[in-house]
Amino acid sequence: MPKLHFHFNIRQMKKIIAIFFICFLMQVEIQPSLGHPDDRESPVVKAVRKISPAVVNISSSYEVRKRVNPFSGFGLDPFFENFFKDFFDPRFERRRQRTSLGSGVIIDGKRGFILTNAHVIERAATIEVVLQDEREFEAQIIGADPDSDLAVLKIDTPEPLPDIEMGSSDDLMIGETVIAIGNPFGFSHTVTTGVISALNRSVRAENRVFHDFIQIDASINPGNSGGPLLNITGELIGINTAIYAKAQGIGFAIPIGKAKKIISDLIQFGEVIQAWIGITVQNLDARLADYLKVPRKRGIMVKAVEPQSPAQKAGLKEGDIILSIGNKKMDSVRDYWSAKKTYPAGDILKTKIWRNGKIQTVSVKTKVFPYELAEELAFRFLGIKVEDLTAKNRLYYQIPSREGVVISEIDKKSYLASIGVRPGDVIRRIDDYKIKDREDFKKAIVKYRQKNSVVLLLQRGDQGYYITVNIGQN
Repeated sequence: MPKLHFHFNIRQMKKIIAIFFICFLMQVEIQPSLGHPDDRESPVVKAVRKISPAVVNISSSYEVRKRVNPFSGFGLDPFFENFFKDFFDPRFERRRQRTSLGSGVIIDGKRGFILTNAHVIERAATIEVVLQDEREFEAQIIGADPDSDLAVLKIDTPEPLPDIEMGSSDDLMIGETVIAIGNPFGFSHTVTTGVISALNRSVRAENRVFHDFIQIDASINPGNSGGPLLNITGELIGINTAIYAKAQGIGFAIPIGKAKKIISDLIQFGEVIQAWIGITVQNLDARLADYLKVPRKRGIMVKAVEPQSPAQKAGLKEGDIILSIGNKKMDSVRDYWSAKKTYPAGDILKTKIWRNGKIQTVSVKTKVFPYELAEELAFRFLGIKVEDLTAKNRLYYQIPSREGVVISEIDKKSYLASIGVRPGDVIRRIDDYKIKDREDFKKAIVKYRQKNSVVLLLQRGDQGYYITVNIGQN
């Protein structure tokens, strides 16, 4: 094969070198335009990558029992419809399985604690948690609080799990970028971004009103519930909740600042323990504010102070005008109840009041309402004393039921006495709390002591009666 010989003069060599140099420069110019991953890694991408392993898919299975009233076709009074709900034959019942889908976020990887919405696991018989790496676990409920729509679950793993860093919701800004992660309609780890549209929103859902929600411009759909709302640095600032069925193009989240106290109670006690202050308050109208010369003409008035309460020990008096608790201004009774729920028992509340034309600061150390006062409170609110059901009193009063508490004493001046309630009547339920014994009765009294009224289910013989009773607030 003949040898090939290449002959270049100096001028040709320069041309070749110039062509190679131009190509090199073109390569350098072209390369960035191809979009290297490092150049496209925005704060949102970093936050999602950091947090995604802590986001879980939750599915809960529960049995739906539909009670079929065999007398519903006879046009009976609605009372009998309600009565049938509590006194019915199990044979008149249809059952079927349903599955609820939602999201959650791991808040403590060492102990396996997961935060989600209460409505995601409501009535659940079994709860399955799926991690991002597709590992599956059966979870147990540590505690749930329907009033805040929060719940804490626990899964057991041999090694620590990735968890999320808690942020703050106290300094959120309208217009701030936020990130939502969840499983809408079963689409795992779906990421949406948006901005904070409003703060301190009140949302009505079914028979409940939720306060102080974060409103965002990203839709929160079924399956998103319980998932995390993040700030741009990937910190947890809220828990997304799909409770507003009419929402289109908007979503709501529970602020993490409000959730922290609830999480602590759920993990420690299995339920939310309300801090006891011991006052009844009312809104301050403009005329009274003018008369008392209250600053800003706003505040709430102390209507009554509970004996032996933290408020009484702190020196709060009837007629005091509360201007603020902590750093929260008190413009209405709703502000008071909202603020009160954010403080755990044992906290010291710096309470600014207006008394005798001067602003004063009173320190109120909250505590857990003592259960030993529950029966005293029941007599003051309802005018009754109760006993556990025993073989002796069941025989004496001819009581067929084995669950509930029997009224042993009644104040003749009470509302219940005026409508014919008498010793021997059995209390089976207070609002939605089923009463099995005196302990349940005391828990229900403590739980509902802050309401204006409660509904009692009373049983006399084989008949039941629903009675609404006005009580008070503490």
